[in-house]
Amino acid sequence: MISTCGLNCDTCRIYLATLEKDETKRQSMRIEIARICREQYGMNLMADDITDCDGCRAPDNRLFSGCRSCEIRACSKSRILESCAACHDFPCRKLDRVFQEDPKAKERLESVRQHKT
Repeated sequence: MISTCGLNCDTCRIYLATLEKDETKRQSMRIEIARICREQYGMNLMADDITDCDGCRAPDNRLFSGCRSCEIRACSKSRILESCAACHDFPCRKLDRVFQEDPKAKERLESVRQHKT
């Protein structure tokens, strides 16, 4: 599962917590995710704020709040694109932070672009 911006949802802590069946472990994962969101991203979140998420390309009903408000996701949806890989403006400045944090995201999107042509 590759997100709109090229992040790998299969390794996302929020997605992994969504899949976790053990409620105690799930709560522990959400506490850790909230801590990371506070420390690394300056987001004022508590464990209860970490909602289930099926990935940013999934329907809106199970989507993490950070994904729901993502400008990259909104841009892709407004252009009716499956991901940034299909955009004629790729790569754009909106993706700079993502690529800085996860350089493989750009590689994933470039791979998608190559397979679409």
